[in-house]
Amino acid sequence: MYCDSKQTKHILMTMVNILITAYAGLEHAFEADHLLAVNNLVTNRNKISDAAKDGVYWGIGHSATLFIIGLLIIALKYNIDESTFSYFEACVGGMLVLLGIWRLAKLFVSKKRKEAIIAEGNIGNQHKAALGVGMVHGLAGSGALVVLVLTQMKTLWDSLLYIVIFGAGSIVGMFFASALFSIPFSRKYLKSEVFQVVLILLSSALCIAYGVYVMYENLA
Repeated sequence: MYCDSKQTKHILMTMVNILITAYAGLEHAFEADHLLAVNNLVTNRNKISDAAKDGVYWGIGHSATLFIIGLLIIALKYNIDESTFSYFEACVGGMLVLLGIWRLAKLFVSKKRKEAIIAEGNIGNQHKAALGVGMVHGLAGSGALVVLVLTQMKTLWDSLLYIVIFGAGSIVGMFFASALFSIPFSRKYLKSEVFQVVLILLSSALCIAYGVYVMYENLA
């Protein structure tokens, strides 16, 4: 009976730790730079389902980068200077600036060109873009996460499992965030094209401004 009770307690604690880790990943997805980047990706989506898929691809890219860097540092004992992570953060800032400019450029492209982009299979291309954006974002968050893992986890497998569960939580979080942020830009819910343009201008401006701020904070 004692062994069963001890085993049950261990299982419950394991489940609680998994849920806490997954929630941490989900919460991580809602950080300002992540939301600004994905918001600029989904502003030209007419379907919420396509936007949600963008979020999933972002999460996969983000998780892949976290896992690779975690593997390098934790398993292969590869040393990455702390200052390097500041450059990673600056890269994310630069990416946010480019995303904002890219979205503004798409806003002012001719209607004929827009139709051509859609005909060429823009949905698939944007999923790839979301994957790449997620991978770059993974660089910025990897430093703090790996430090946390090194101080809390006892074994290599525990550390890597933590990163995987954290990444799964971030995928779920960004799935919901992308779907939510795409609603104002869906023609099904918002008929006013003028209001959509205003929202795109605001989100792009915020993305650029925040990107410049992140670059300044990490390079100044």
